Amino acid sequence: MGDLTRNLSRKEFECNCGCGFDTVDYELVLVLQNAIFYFENYFNKKVIVLITGGNRCKKHNIAQGGAPKSKHIDGKAADHKFFIVDEDGRKEQIDPEVVYSYYDNKYPDKYGLGKYENRTHIDSRAGKARW
Repeated sequence: MGDLTRNLSRKEFECNCGCGFDTVDYELVLVLQNAIFYFENYFNKKVIVLITGGNRCKKHNIAQGGAPKSKHIDGKAADHKFFIVDEDGRKEQIDPEVVYSYYDNKYPDKYGLGKYENRTHIDSRAGKARW
């Protein structure tokens, strides 16, 4: 159980440097929660999300090589992985290509989407960006 939505907690979005920065855009949270609902319905199994990179304080963003105007600094971005959880608790990652395609089809004219080998990026920017 999360404190923001059924599945998401503010703590998951904290800056990875340990500074405690945990601002998060609620639109981003809703986009992620809706994706969980979609994949749970699609696979007819429990789905969880692992936020691998949420907020970044400016210092941590520089250390990570992030863009100076990264949406992570504003609490509007999340790098993440979705997992299907079976009855025995085993987890299988949903292919980032599948996740990216879901977002791109659902939000064709907005948000920032990035596809990586083992994770997906989404941000709640006003315009559209893809990479």
